[in-house]
Amino acid sequence: MAEALEGWTDFNVAMVGATAALAGLIIVAMSVNMSTIMTSATLPARAATAIATLVLAIVAGAFGLIPDQGTFAYGVEVLVATLIAGVFQAHAINVIMKQTSNRAGYRLLQSLAGLLPLAAFLTGSVLVVAGAAWAGLVALAFGSVLAVISAIIIAWVVLVEVLR
Repeated sequence: MAEALEGWTDFNVAMVGATAALAGLIIVAMSVNMSTIMTSATLPARAATAIATLVLAIVAGAFGLIPDQGTFAYGVEVLVATLIAGVFQAHAINVIMKQTSNRAGYRLLQSLAGLLPLAAFLTGSVLVVAGAAWAGLVALAFGSVLAVISAIIIAWVVLVEVLR
C-alpha cells in the first residue's frame, strides 16, 4: 500500500515547505504583538488554533514522506495528529462561545474556520485507515489546503483585532 502514498510525494513536499514557511511568518507576526494578544480573552486561543492547524498540515505532509510506510500506519498517524490539533480547536471554540459581546451566530462563524480543515483531516485519516486510501488521501490533501486558508484567515483576524 506504500504505492498509494508515492503518488503524493510532490504534493507533500510542496505542502510541508510552504506550510512551514507560512507557520514561521505567522509566528513572527504574532510575536511582535504578543503582549497585546495576551490581554485579549479570545485571541490567544484563536492564534493557537492557527498554528496548530498549520502544524497538523506539516505533520500530515511529513508523515506522508516516510519511505515504505503503509497507508494504514499513515492514516493512524494523521488521525492522532488531528485529534491533538482538535484539542486546540475545542479550547478555542469554548473560549469563543463564552463571549457575551458577540451574537451566537457570529461566534459560531468564528469557530467554523478552524473546524473545516480538521473535519477534512479527520475524514481523510479515517478513510485511509478503513482501506479507502485514494478517497482518504484526496480528503487529506483538501485538509492541507484548507489548513493554509484557515490559518491565514484566523491569523489575519487575530492581527486585525490587535489594532482595534
